[in-house]
Amino acid sequence: MGFERSNFEFGFLGGKPWTRRFIFGMAMAAAILFAPFHANAQETSIRIGAPLPLTGALSPEGLKLQQGYELWKEKVNAGGGVSVGGKKVPIEIIYYDYQSMTPKAVQLAEKLATDDKVDFMFSPFGSGATKAASTVSERYGIPTLAPTASSVEVYDQGYKNLFGTFTANDTLTEPMADIVKAKAPEVKKVAILARNDLYPLALGQEFDKSAKKRGLDVVYFEKYAINTLDHASALTEIKAAKPDWIIATGYINDMILIRKQMADLGIKAQVVTMINAPAYQEFVDATGPLSNNVTSATWWHPAVRYKSKDVFGSSENYTDAFKKKYNALPDFTNATGSAVGVVLQMAIEKAGSTDRAKVREALAAGGFDTFFGPLSFNASGQAISYVPPVFQIQNGKAVVIYPDVIKGGDLQLGVR
Repeated sequence: MGFERSNFEFGFLGGKPWTRRFIFGMAMAAAILFAPFHANAQETSIRIGAPLPLTGALSPEGLKLQQGYELWKEKVNAGGGVSVGGKKVPIEIIYYDYQSMTPKAVQLAEKLATDDKVDFMFSPFGSGATKAASTVSERYGIPTLAPTASSVEVYDQGYKNLFGTFTANDTLTEPMADIVKAKAPEVKKVAILARNDLYPLALGQEFDKSAKKRGLDVVYFEKYAINTLDHASALTEIKAAKPDWIIATGYINDMILIRKQMADLGIKAQVVTMINAPAYQEFVDATGPLSNNVTSATWWHPAVRYKSKDVFGSSENYTDAFKKKYNALPDFTNATGSAVGVVLQMAIEKAGSTDRAKVREALAAGGFDTFFGPLSFNASGQAISYVPPVFQIQNGKAVVIYPDVIKGGDLQLGVR
């Protein structure tokens, strides 16, 4: 809304100088007060809200996402910012710690929308918190990029403002089950232990379907509570069932604990799958030799080789930039944190505006060539455009075993 001079106003401006100065000052104040927040001409930064679990049980993952966000932001701002209609506008990210508690994540998303008046948002970590907080961004019409939500249940609400960089859970379980069926024909019995949380439980259910589809016998499928610190009872039942393939789902601290307790109880299997912890170097460091032969699947790995049209230019360049800044290899959580940034940037530049409706349209159109992979979204907002890699820890290193174009080795079987 601009400030228009009426005939009434012109009459006053013909008066004394102090009167003209007063009226002009009031007019300018009104213009600033009522100017649209998203007016590109007056925008000094693009403000992105990012509620993260920086403390609590999910803090390892939350800190990884923040590293990804910061690497992207610094890369963009070093070049002057995002190009918006011929003008460079820097990125500002507003962080709040929701302490690994989903209700607090929703409260902070509301604060970002109403108090901080962010232009766009990155969702909280994981499928459960993303689904809960997406009601906020939908209510206020804020396009939101979800870096870590893979469960289709997140995208079944008919919302139009949520876009996720992770493909559906079955894109992890189906190729993993194919590999086991082809490479380990003696595997007949499967045990699944899943964290009772939206994403890990949904993933466990997909593994159940993938195994049964191939004629495997799921002899054990149980849930464990969030913040479980002793899995001995469940693992003892698994040991008694004598499975050939053991699958555990959850987050990094869960998987480290389960792998160690499996060893304590002398539990072995031809195939051990844990998602997604083996993708993290912290898992290998914490479990040592116990990490060997553990299989996993994820949405990105430094072994992928994508050329891109984003600020990084390729997967290799992204990995090099991350190593330079953090002195470590990036994992999929770091990478997806940067990926939501580059997709948002490309959508803004394609729209030529920070107008939310225009950016939403650009996101929905897809066709983003990124270092993370080609990203396009289905009608629900979930990524559908790339093949996630499957890998195994072999001699302390992650070796990609699928797909063939980036394959570095074959599945190795454990000894029962």
